[in-house]
Amino acid sequence: MFKWFSQKKTEENQDTLNLAFIPKHVAIIMDGNGRWAKEKGMPRIAGHKEGMATVKKITKAANELGVKVLTLYAFSTENWNRPEQEVKFLMNLPLEFLSKEIDEIMEQNVRVKIIGFVDQLPKHTYAAVKEAEERTKENTGMILNFALNYGARHEILYATKNIVEQVHSGNLKIDDIDEEVINNNLLTKDLPDPDLLIRTSGEVRISNFLLWQLAYTELWFTDVYWPDFNKELFYQAIYDYQKRNRRFGAL
Repeated sequence: MFKWFSQKKTEENQDTLNLAFIPKHVAIIMDGNGRWAKEKGMPRIAGHKEGMATVKKITKAANELGVKVLTLYAFSTENWNRPEQEVKFLMNLPLEFLSKEIDEIMEQNVRVKIIGFVDQLPKHTYAAVKEAEERTKENTGMILNFALNYGARHEILYATKNIVEQVHSGNLKIDDIDEEVINNNLLTKDLPDPDLLIRTSGEVRISNFLLWQLAYTELWFTDVYWPDFNKELFYQAIYDYQKRNRRFGAL
Protein backbone atom coordinates (compact mmCIF):
# COMPACT_ATOMS: atom_id res chain seq x y z
CA MET A 1 0.00 0.00 0.00
CA PHE A 2 2.84 2.39 0.79
CA LYS A 3 6.30 2.99 -0.60
CA TRP A 4 8.68 2.80 2.32
CA PHE A 5 11.90 4.71 2.85
CA SER A 6 15.03 2.96 4.04
CA GLN A 7 15.11 2.87 7.83
CA LYS A 8 18.82 3.74 7.78
CA LYS A 9 18.41 7.04 5.92
CA THR A 10 15.90 8.95 7.99
CA GLU A 11 17.76 12.27 7.83
CA GLU A 12 18.48 11.88 4.11
CA ASN A 13 14.80 11.27 3.50
CA GLN A 14 14.00 14.77 4.66
CA ASP A 15 16.05 15.98 1.70
CA THR A 16 13.78 14.08 -0.71
CA LEU A 17 10.79 16.15 0.40
CA ASN A 18 9.91 19.34 -1.42
CA LEU A 19 10.28 21.82 1.42
CA ALA A 20 8.35 24.40 -0.61
CA PHE A 21 5.32 22.09 -0.65
CA ILE A 22 5.03 21.04 2.98
CA PRO A 23 1.35 20.84 4.06
CA LYS A 24 0.47 23.88 6.15
CA HIS A 25 -1.93 21.96 8.38
CA VAL A 26 -1.52 18.29 9.28
CA ALA A 27 -4.19 16.56 11.38
CA ILE A 28 -3.61 13.19 13.01
CA ILE A 29 -6.00 10.64 14.50
CA MET A 30 -3.66 9.00 17.00
CA ASP A 31 -5.09 5.49 17.14
CA GLY A 32 -3.93 2.13 18.42
CA ASN A 33 -2.49 2.84 21.87
CA GLY A 34 -4.65 0.23 23.57
CA ARG A 35 -4.03 -2.47 20.98
CA TRP A 36 -0.29 -1.76 21.05
CA ALA A 37 -0.30 -2.37 24.80
CA LYS A 38 -2.52 -5.46 24.59
CA GLU A 39 -0.24 -7.13 22.05
CA LYS A 40 2.63 -6.61 24.49
CA GLY A 41 0.68 -7.98 27.44
CA MET A 42 0.51 -4.56 29.07
CA PRO A 43 -2.44 -2.51 30.41
CA ARG A 44 -4.07 -0.07 27.99
CA ILE A 45 -2.79 2.91 29.93
CA ALA A 46 0.78 1.86 29.13
CA GLY A 47 -0.06 2.38 25.47
CA HIS A 48 -1.41 5.85 26.15
CA LYS A 49 1.76 6.74 28.03
CA GLU A 50 3.94 5.51 25.19
CA GLY A 51 1.73 7.41 22.76
CA MET A 52 2.54 10.59 24.65
CA ALA A 53 6.21 10.08 23.79
CA THR A 54 5.23 9.81 20.14
CA VAL A 55 3.40 13.13 20.39
CA LYS A 56 6.68 14.78 21.33
CA LYS A 57 8.60 13.14 18.46
CA ILE A 58 6.06 14.05 15.80
CA THR A 59 5.58 17.58 17.13
CA LYS A 60 9.32 18.14 16.80
CA ALA A 61 9.42 16.60 13.31
CA ALA A 62 6.50 18.70 12.10
CA ASN A 63 8.02 21.88 13.48
CA GLU A 64 11.37 21.13 11.85
CA LEU A 65 9.71 20.67 8.46
CA GLY A 66 7.83 23.95 8.66
CA VAL A 67 4.31 22.67 9.26
CA LYS A 68 2.23 25.63 10.44
CA VAL A 69 -0.49 23.73 12.32
CA LEU A 70 -0.40 20.22 13.80
CA THR A 71 -3.80 19.08 15.09
CA LEU A 72 -3.85 15.95 17.25
CA TYR A 73 -7.09 14.14 18.11
CA ALA A 74 -6.42 13.57 21.79
CA PHE A 75 -9.85 12.78 23.26
CA SER A 76 -13.23 12.60 21.57
CA THR A 77 -16.68 13.33 22.95
CA GLU A 78 -17.31 9.58 22.62
CA ASN A 79 -14.26 8.59 24.66
CA TRP A 80 -16.13 9.28 27.91
CA ASN A 81 -17.75 5.87 27.34
CA ARG A 82 -14.44 4.10 28.02
CA PRO A 83 -13.72 2.47 31.41
CA GLU A 84 -13.61 5.02 34.24
CA GLN A 85 -10.00 4.32 35.19
CA GLU A 86 -8.83 4.76 31.60
CA VAL A 87 -10.72 8.06 31.29
CA LYS A 88 -9.14 9.32 34.52
CA PHE A 89 -5.70 8.42 33.20
CA LEU A 90 -6.37 10.17 29.89
CA MET A 91 -7.53 13.28 31.72
CA ASN A 92 -4.22 13.38 33.57
CA LEU A 93 -2.11 13.07 30.42
CA PRO A 94 -2.45 16.73 29.33
CA LEU A 95 -1.24 17.86 32.74
CA GLU A 96 1.68 15.43 32.68
CA PHE A 97 2.67 16.14 29.08
CA LEU A 98 2.37 19.92 29.19
CA SER A 99 4.09 20.32 32.56
CA LYS A 100 6.96 18.13 31.39
CA GLU A 101 7.36 19.57 27.90
CA ILE A 102 6.31 23.20 28.27
CA ASP A 103 9.89 24.52 28.55
CA GLU A 104 10.92 22.81 25.31
CA ILE A 105 7.69 23.94 23.66
CA MET A 106 8.64 27.50 24.58
CA GLU A 107 12.18 27.02 23.26
CA GLN A 108 10.78 25.78 19.94
CA ASN A 109 8.49 28.86 19.72
CA VAL A 110 5.45 26.55 19.46
CA ARG A 111 2.02 27.84 20.41
CA VAL A 112 -0.39 25.46 22.15
CA LYS A 113 -4.04 25.66 21.20
CA ILE A 114 -7.01 23.57 22.33
CA ILE A 115 -10.22 22.93 20.40
CA GLY A 116 -13.12 21.09 21.96
CA PHE A 117 -15.64 21.57 24.72
CA VAL A 118 -13.07 22.17 27.41
CA ASP A 119 -15.56 23.52 29.96
CA GLN A 120 -16.67 19.89 30.43
CA LEU A 121 -13.17 18.71 31.37
CA PRO A 122 -12.10 17.99 34.96
CA LYS A 123 -10.81 21.12 36.69
CA HIS A 124 -7.19 19.99 36.77
CA THR A 125 -7.22 19.13 33.06
CA TYR A 126 -8.89 22.40 32.15
CA ALA A 127 -6.39 24.36 34.22
CA ALA A 128 -3.42 22.62 32.57
CA VAL A 129 -4.50 23.26 29.00
CA LYS A 130 -5.50 26.84 29.68
CA GLU A 131 -2.17 27.52 31.37
CA ALA A 132 -0.33 26.13 28.35
CA GLU A 133 -2.40 28.28 25.98
CA GLU A 134 -1.74 31.36 28.07
CA ARG A 135 1.97 30.76 28.47
CA THR A 136 2.55 30.15 24.75
CA LYS A 137 0.12 32.69 23.29
CA GLU A 138 2.88 35.06 22.16
CA ASN A 139 4.84 32.32 20.36
CA THR A 140 4.91 32.77 16.60
CA GLY A 141 5.93 29.31 15.42
CA MET A 142 3.91 26.18 14.73
CA ILE A 143 0.52 25.81 16.39
CA LEU A 144 0.25 22.54 18.34
CA ASN A 145 -3.50 22.12 18.38
CA PHE A 146 -5.01 19.45 20.64
CA ALA A 147 -8.58 18.34 19.93
CA LEU A 148 -9.70 17.55 23.47
CA ASN A 149 -13.28 16.54 24.26
CA TYR A 150 -13.91 17.22 20.60
CA GLY A 151 -16.57 15.81 18.30
CA ALA A 152 -17.34 17.17 14.83
CA ARG A 153 -21.10 16.68 15.10
CA HIS A 154 -21.12 18.55 18.41
CA GLU A 155 -19.07 21.29 16.77
CA ILE A 156 -21.47 21.63 13.83
CA LEU A 157 -24.43 21.71 16.22
CA TYR A 158 -22.64 24.36 18.28
CA ALA A 159 -22.00 26.47 15.16
CA THR A 160 -25.59 26.07 13.98
CA LYS A 161 -26.98 27.30 17.30
CA ASN A 162 -24.64 30.29 17.23
CA ILE A 163 -25.78 31.22 13.74
CA VAL A 164 -29.46 30.85 14.66
CA GLU A 165 -28.92 33.15 17.64
CA GLN A 166 -27.31 35.73 15.36
CA VAL A 167 -30.30 35.58 13.02
CA HIS A 168 -32.79 35.88 15.89
CA SER A 169 -30.93 38.88 17.30
CA GLY A 170 -31.00 40.62 13.94
CA ASN A 171 -27.22 40.59 13.53
CA LEU A 172 -27.33 38.21 10.58
CA LYS A 173 -29.70 37.73 7.66
CA ILE A 174 -30.54 34.22 6.48
CA ASP A 175 -29.56 35.10 2.92
CA ASP A 176 -26.11 36.12 4.17
CA ILE A 177 -25.33 32.67 5.59
CA ASP A 178 -22.56 31.15 3.50
CA GLU A 179 -19.51 28.93 4.00
CA GLU A 180 -17.54 31.79 5.50
CA VAL A 181 -20.22 32.36 8.14
CA ILE A 182 -20.16 28.69 9.04
CA ASN A 183 -16.35 28.64 9.16
CA ASN A 184 -16.37 31.64 11.49
CA ASN A 185 -18.62 29.83 13.95
CA LEU A 186 -16.61 26.62 14.15
CA LEU A 187 -14.05 25.88 16.85
CA THR A 188 -11.35 26.03 14.16
CA LYS A 189 -12.30 29.51 12.94
CA ASP A 190 -8.74 30.81 13.32
CA LEU A 191 -7.12 27.84 11.54
CA PRO A 192 -6.79 26.77 7.90
CA ASP A 193 -8.45 23.52 6.88
CA PRO A 194 -6.14 20.49 7.11
CA ASP A 195 -4.17 19.67 3.98
CA LEU A 196 -3.31 16.17 5.18
CA LEU A 197 -5.01 13.78 7.60
CA ILE A 198 -3.03 10.85 8.99
CA ARG A 199 -4.66 7.97 10.85
CA THR A 200 -2.68 5.20 12.48
CA SER A 201 -3.60 1.62 13.54
CA GLY A 202 -5.20 0.32 10.34
CA GLU A 203 -8.64 1.86 10.85
CA VAL A 204 -9.88 3.58 7.70
CA ARG A 205 -12.49 6.07 8.88
CA ILE A 206 -12.79 9.66 10.09
CA SER A 207 -14.44 8.95 13.47
CA ASN A 208 -16.30 12.24 13.94
CA PHE A 209 -13.17 14.33 13.44
CA LEU A 210 -13.24 17.69 11.63
CA LEU A 211 -16.07 16.61 9.31
CA TRP A 212 -16.61 20.07 7.81
CA GLN A 213 -12.92 20.94 7.59
CA LEU A 214 -11.83 17.69 5.89
CA ALA A 215 -13.89 18.27 2.74
CA TYR A 216 -10.80 18.42 0.48
CA THR A 217 -8.14 17.05 2.80
CA GLU A 218 -5.80 14.33 1.54
CA LEU A 219 -6.15 11.16 3.63
CA TRP A 220 -3.30 8.83 4.57
CA PHE A 221 -3.66 5.61 6.54
CA THR A 222 -1.14 3.21 8.05
CA ASP A 223 -1.44 -0.09 9.92
CA VAL A 224 1.20 1.07 12.42
CA TYR A 225 -0.09 1.76 15.93
CA TRP A 226 0.43 5.28 17.22
CA PRO A 227 3.15 4.38 19.78
CA ASP A 228 5.24 2.96 16.91
CA PHE A 229 4.61 5.87 14.54
CA ASN A 230 7.85 7.76 13.95
CA LYS A 231 9.57 10.54 12.04
CA GLU A 232 10.23 8.34 9.03
CA LEU A 233 6.56 7.41 8.67
CA PHE A 234 5.64 11.07 9.07
CA TYR A 235 8.02 11.91 6.22
CA GLN A 236 6.46 9.09 4.18
CA ALA A 237 2.97 10.52 4.64
CA ILE A 238 4.14 13.96 3.50
CA TYR A 239 6.10 12.45 0.60
CA ASP A 240 2.95 10.68 -0.60
CA TYR A 241 0.94 13.87 -0.10
CA GLN A 242 3.37 15.75 -2.33
CA LYS A 243 2.84 13.25 -5.16
CA ARG A 244 -0.92 13.82 -5.21
CA ASN A 245 -2.73 16.24 -7.50
CA ARG A 246 -5.11 18.33 -5.40
CA ARG A 247 -7.80 19.54 -7.82
CA PHE A 248 -10.48 20.67 -5.34
CA GLY A 249 -13.20 19.52 -7.73
CA ALA A 250 -11.63 21.10 -10.83
CA LEU A 251 -9.75 19.40 -13.66
